[in-house]
Amino acid sequence: MGSFKGHALPGTLFLLVGVWHIWSSLVRYLSNPKSFRVRVWNPVPGFDGKLKYLELYLVAGGAFIDMCIELLYSTHLKFFVNGVLNPHHMNDFEHGGMLLMFFIFGAVGLLSEKTRFLPLPEGVLCLVAAAAFSAEYLLFYFHSTTHKGLEGHYHLLLVLLIGLCVLSIVTGALLPTNFPVDLSSGIAMTLQGLWFYQTAFCLYGPMMPDGCQLKGNQIMCRSSESQIRGELLATFQLFSMVFGVLVAVAAAYGFAASRYGHSDLNSSRVLQDGLD
Repeated sequence: MGSFKGHALPGTLFLLVGVWHIWSSLVRYLSNPKSFRVRVWNPVPGFDGKLKYLELYLVAGGAFIDMCIELLYSTHLKFFVNGVLNPHHMNDFEHGGMLLMFFIFGAVGLLSEKTRFLPLPEGVLCLVAAAAFSAEYLLFYFHSTTHKGLEGHYHLLLVLLIGLCVLSIVTGALLPTNFPVDLSSGIAMTLQGLWFYQTAFCLYGPMMPDGCQLKGNQIMCRSSESQIRGELLATFQLFSMVFGVLVAVAAAYGFAASRYGHSDLNSSRVLQDGLD
């Protein structure tokens, strides 16, 4: 069982990174389509290079802080009971392991970019990021906390979005010049962040479906009809979210094209129109 803050915090991180990835992918492609390369992280321009690695610091720092909350604060340092892992905090240990993978990705990215100790190509960094998302996928798929009913449906949809993140990032490592693949990574991360927020508001906030309520550590519905209605509502929410993000990406593409559109891109469009 989770909480509003427990979903809102990772949702914020995924949303910020996802939106930044979408915008950076659009700008890089529209500025020079011929030299476009897939990037698993994107530097922040300007400010004399002081914020260049902000995304990696955000990933590593956010994951580390959240990991400390899960392993130190939530467990009250009671890691073992009778010589075995505390069974009452397996949920926290699993979350900590997932967050450790994202911290490793951020740390490896910083070491690769800022030092000479670990010079990794972009494709390898993509695979490290994919490993972190794979750990997240496995956590939510084989969770020690059994998600059933309405809560289980929300987490099932979350697992699908995480799977899209893994698929798009691995494909980016295999197709390093493919713009749609790179853009898909940002869209998948953005949707995951938004879905964390949607889950927080619907299961632990003011948007609980009619006929269902939070009792203790479980989401209880008055009847099977109420549960089915809640699940259908969740599916519609995800559909609306996907539609809204795609519309926003199309609008961002048009805006970025007006500001950063490269002459080669315009020439190829003119040539295509002539052929048609």
